[in-house]
Amino acid sequence: MLDVRQLQVLRSIAQEGSLAAAGRALHYSQPTITHHLAALEAHFNARLVQRGPRGATLTELGEALLPHAEAVLDRLRHAELEVRNLAERGTRTLHIGTFPTAGALLLAPAVKRLHRQGVHISLTEGELPLLLRGLRARELDAALVFSQPGDSLDLDEDFEVHPLLSDPLLLVMPEDHPCASRDEVSLGELRDTAWVGAADPHDPCDRVLAWACGQEGYEPLHVMRTDDYAVVQGLVAAGTGVALVPRLALGQSRPDLVVRPLARPDLAREISVAVLRSTSAGAAQELIEALREQAALIADRWAAA
Repeated sequence: MLDVRQLQVLRSIAQEGSLAAAGRALHYSQPTITHHLAALEAHFNARLVQRGPRGATLTELGEALLPHAEAVLDRLRHAELEVRNLAERGTRTLHIGTFPTAGALLLAPAVKRLHRQGVHISLTEGELPLLLRGLRARELDAALVFSQPGDSLDLDEDFEVHPLLSDPLLLVMPEDHPCASRDEVSLGELRDTAWVGAADPHDPCDRVLAWACGQEGYEPLHVMRTDDYAVVQGLVAAGTGVALVPRLALGQSRPDLVVRPLARPDLAREISVAVLRSTSAGAAQELIEALREQAALIADRWAAA
């Protein structure tokens, strides 16, 4: 039977680059490291580590085993934290990730309901790539995520993905823009328009804009870039350009801005909650229900506007 310590040794050798360094990192003696590695290799009847004068590296089989070892160790660490929190507080703990706009309007109201039901929340905020890494590393039990045209979340079968809300990408213009009187605007009409974009070169909205404009035969011209949606709206109001902004990020309406839908209803963020299947069933279901309830309130509010 596999021993957790054997998996710890394998991971530490991969991280530290030698048996001696792995022993120091784990506070194990050299004979102990050698013993656990030998037992692991005997279990698989295979050489997992290649020793050399300059240290140690994993063999091809060792590299194949490493991600599974890391997943097991991460889940055990997670379980230990969960049980300790439960013992100390009498509550269940969910480690949840969110991107900023969803955190403010979707997750925050849901957290209040979860707290009333005895679920403690450990929150991680970040952009989508960080959240997906946290999910894949099993550092998060659940995360609010989104996909857009041409994107895939690329999560494995250990996760359930529950749709919550379709968040349209809207065109934000200064009030004197030639298209401001239109009910909706075609991207083809904006060929010569300056855009305010994101500072992040991998920003999802900018990627969608480039993809959609490419279908119209042109590349959008970005004249200013910022990752703060409030600054984006200020620059647009000042006449710097127009912007593509998710409806969830717009906040309060401004009298010096005009917001219109594009003649492309497919340009939207599909917001979901991804939940690790091994998460406590009761806590996970309470999270999903709380988020669905808040998402429905937002959708109703948008429909009535």
